[in-house]
Amino acid sequence: MDDTRILAEVSASPFRRAVGVGMLWFLGGLLIYVALTTPPSVNWQIFLVLMGSCALWLGYVMMRATSLVLQLTEHELRDSAGTVLARVEDIEKIDRGAFALKPSNGFTLILKQPQTRCWRPGLWWRLGRRVAVGGVTPGSQTRLMADLIAALIAGESLI
Repeated sequence: MDDTRILAEVSASPFRRAVGVGMLWFLGGLLIYVALTTPPSVNWQIFLVLMGSCALWLGYVMMRATSLVLQLTEHELRDSAGTVLARVEDIEKIDRGAFALKPSNGFTLILKQPQTRCWRPGLWWRLGRRVAVGGVTPGSQTRLMADLIAALIAGESLI
C-alpha cells in the first residue's frame, strides 16, 4: 500500500478567494485614500496609512496562502508546499459542530500535544493544540475531509 496516497484534497473556492482578497485590498486602498485626502490629524494619518498597508499586505498573504491545496493521507494532513498541519496519530478529536471555534465551512482538530503556531489566512491556522481548517474553502470538500479524519482517528480502514 502506498503511504503517500492522497485520500482527500481541499482547495480554495475561486469566488470566495477573489472576494476575500478583494475585500482586504479594497479596505487597504480605502484607508490609504482617506489618510491622504482628508486626514483629521498627523497621528490619524499615520495610523490610517499603517492600517491600510497592513490590509494590503494581508490580502497579498491571503492570495498566496489560498493558492495552496490541503492534502490528507493516511498518516498526515499537509499542504501542497509540504507543511505538515497534523499527523493522524497526534489528533485527539475533531470538532465541527455549529458552536465550535472554527473557520467558515471548516473544522477544528484538537491535538494531543501543542504544536508551533502557523497561519495561512483563508485556509488554515494552528495555535497550541488546535488546528483549524477552512475559510475560503468549499464546505463539501471540508466535510469529506473531516469525515475521513474521523474515520482515521477511529482506526477504520479506508480501503
